[in-house]
Amino acid sequence: MAARVGRPEHRAPPEVVMERLRCGNGAGPGEEFYSENEARKYTQNSRMIEIQTQMSERAVELLNLPEDQPCFLLDVGCGSGLSGDYLSEEGHHWVGVDISPAMLDVALEREVEGDLILGDVGAGIPFRPGTFDGCISISALQWLCNADKKSHSPPKRLYKFFSSLYASLVRGARAVFQLYPENSEQLELITAQAMKAGFTGGMVVDYPNSSKAKKFFLCLFAGVSGKLPMGLGAEQGDETVSQVQFTNARLRFKNLKGKPVKRSRDWILEKKERRRRQGRTVRNDTKYTGRKRKTRF
Repeated sequence: MAARVGRPEHRAPPEVVMERLRCGNGAGPGEEFYSENEARKYTQNSRMIEIQTQMSERAVELLNLPEDQPCFLLDVGCGSGLSGDYLSEEGHHWVGVDISPAMLDVALEREVEGDLILGDVGAGIPFRPGTFDGCISISALQWLCNADKKSHSPPKRLYKFFSSLYASLVRGARAVFQLYPENSEQLELITAQAMKAGFTGGMVVDYPNSSKAKKFFLCLFAGVSGKLPMGLGAEQGDETVSQVQFTNARLRFKNLKGKPVKRSRDWILEKKERRRRQGRTVRNDTKYTGRKRKTRF
């Protein structure tokens, strides 16, 4: 995974960084990083276009859409419409949402076939229930893990996004997000909020043993659970490496705010430790601490 200093969600143009530092707000979000110049560089880079097309193709493959049937899809973080171009080539109709006006301006200049919406998905997806047959997102989801303003709470923004996305999908649809997770904690944060919103599914890792070709795809099911696809370049014995599955069962060791589940062993141990720090008399911890009693003797 990339180092923090090299990740675009932690950077912004120099003039933006200086202004935000003067205001005490830190680095800028996506709409500030992708200025007009950055947007054009991104769209005119042949290598970038090739990678974007390949990842879009893989994301659509993981959606498992009906063959020879046009679908109505949502492209989250559509940018200049590179991933939308592939959707159009496959005969699908699509709507793209992005926070960067510069990126959307380039998409309009390129005359992409999809409809474009300027918006912050961290504030929710503004569509009617059951609107879309599926959703893809290429290299955008990790931006929601970055607090760009003092009022931003990544867990709350992720939950707002996932819950509104869940509602906008038809039951049985899939949402596939290609992302560059910064670390395992970020992956856990993202999957926990998706699960809280009602999704099931998990992480599909293509080429898990390659440092350069490895790609992460969060594959989510709305309403109907399905079998998680195998990652590319993974042997049968590597299934645990190429798939990280989760369900909508409640996390036993932590709730979604990062605190232990009430009355769990961890919760009891933390409570006892707090009381010890307060100078209270507390029984010693044993292997029986937090163990549930049987309903009858």
